[in-house]
Parts: sequence; structure tokens; C-alpha cells
Amino acid sequence: MRRYSRIAGTGSSLPPRRVTNADLAAELAQRGIETSNEWIIERTGIHARHFADPAVTSSDLGAEASRAAIAAAGLTPQDIDLIIVATSTPDMVFPSAACIMQNKLGIAGCPAFDVQAVCSGFVYALTVADALIQSGSASRALVVGAEVFSRILDFNDRTTCVLFGDGAGAVVLEAADTPGILASDLHADGRHTGILCVPGNVSGGQVLGDAFLKMDGQAVFKLAVGVLESAARNVLQKAGRTEADIDWLIPHQANIRIMQGTARKLKLPMEKLVVTVDQHGNTSAASIPLALDSAVRSGRIRRGDTLMLEGVGGGFTWGAVLLDF
Repeated sequence: MRRYSRIAGTGSSLPPRRVTNADLAAELAQRGIETSNEWIIERTGIHARHFADPAVTSSDLGAEASRAAIAAAGLTPQDIDLIIVATSTPDMVFPSAACIMQNKLGIAGCPAFDVQAVCSGFVYALTVADALIQSGSASRALVVGAEVFSRILDFNDRTTCVLFGDGAGAVVLEAADTPGILASDLHADGRHTGILCVPGNVSGGQVLGDAFLKMDGQAVFKLAVGVLESAARNVLQKAGRTEADIDWLIPHQANIRIMQGTARKLKLPMEKLVVTVDQHGNTSAASIPLALDSAVRSGRIRRGDTLMLEGVGGGFTWGAVLLDF
């Protein structure tokens, strides 16, 4: 009998410190940087974001989100036999955030590794976990997106520092007799590495280059809407479904205009668009599982609903997953 995978539980974690646009504008004003609540909302749709305290790491947030997902699935940490963490802000160069998180969860022995595809990371990680479950290599996978992007923001650059936040989201993906994950579609185009990157590295005990996030917002915007539509249509075709079958669109929460543009291209009413960017900002690989958990726990997403997850990020990477929840 063929094996499939389905989402058994979801969870999320946000740092307690909530920073509104007004809070951020006041902080930036002390640096001589001018911005405002209205300016940020008009361009991004963001009203607030969460920033982690200095001692809090991606694995801390990921572990908290994972505990919630494991509990929602009715399991214990010892039931997990695969851990994949999507992150661009790991705790350290190595070992992986997944291995550090594995220890915090009290799990030992199962494979644990990170996936680095920036804001597309959760879609990549979910696709890898699905393939390993289908192959019989795992039965219950913990798939996590966790980020502390506040650590790599240049607070002298108002075009980027207002966009991002910290957080984590997680799902438990388990083997099933009927399909949960219906199809996926992953891509990358390294010709566009320069439009969204952190061009620094560690050498000789020092940071070489620039360790702050750099982004060409216009270039990202132009690429994002087109590739997200293409990936969405590809997974619909692979799954033998149409736009009318989508109950909820859960895109990477980067910018409300990109998200709404994608929904329009798929002829979806805005009521089917899950939006958390207004309260979370852009949490990179954490944004999709954060939005998913928010919609599940609020009762909007129910068992049997068909979900389109899609992300786009530095690399340039993009992808989509269609699933029955």
C-alpha cells in the first residue's frame, strides 16, 4: 500500500515583546531615521511585529512551537522520528538548529537537520519531509520554521528594518493511508542572489563583508507575484485540482500587496487569504506555519479543507504545496 503524509498538528511561538509601528518609528527617530505608522502600513500592510530578547534563539522559539504542535497531534516528543528546521538565522554556524532543538525537546537518535531556502524554507522542508515519509524513512516528522531576523536587520535602513519580525511555527507530519500532501513544486534561480541577501561570512574569527540584510524591494516584488502564480498553478495541475478547490491560500507573509496580487491572479476572494503579516511582519521561514497555526486555532481552517501554501525568498527560491488538511 502506498504511503502518504498528512498534517496531524500545528503550533507556533512568538516572543513576548510586541513592537508596533509607532514603537519602531520612535526608536528609529532616535537614530535620525524618519518613518511613520502610516508609511509602513501603506507600503507593507504591517502594523506590528515581535522581537526576541537577546538571549532567545531560533531553536528556543522552534522548540516552543514544536511542543504545541506535538500536543495538538496527541503525541509525545518521543513519537517523533525526523526533525527538519527551516531557518536563515540558526543559533550558530554548527551544529544545526534542528540538532539543538532536538536536545531541548528531549529527543535523541532520529535524523535532524536544517533547510536553508530563506522565506521559502518551510515549503522546502515540508516537501522533503513528505518525500521521506512516503519512502518509509520516517513516520512522524516535525517540520519547523524558526527565525530571529531582528539579529540581521540594519536599523539605519528604514526600507528593510520595518519589514521583519521573529517567531516560529511547526507542524507534525505523519504517515497516512490517504493523501494529505497532494503535490509540491520547488524552484530556485541563483542569478538573482543579489536582490535579497546577507552578504557576510565568518573567517578568522571575524565577520567579513556585511552581516546585515540587503534587499532590492522593487526587484523582489516584480519576481514574486509571477513566480508564486506559476508555482500555484503547477501544483494544482499536478494534483488534478483547480483554483475553485482552494479553501485557503496561505502565502509567505512578506507584503500585503504581493499576497493580494497572488490571490487575484488565482481568482480567489480575499476572504480565502490568510493574513498575519499585519501583526507578525515578515518572519521568513516561520511565516507560513505561523499563519497556518493561527488560522487553525481560530477555527477558520477545519479538517478536510484544501490549503495552498506558497513562499518566495532569497536565493532566489520559490515553491508551493497543495494539501488537504
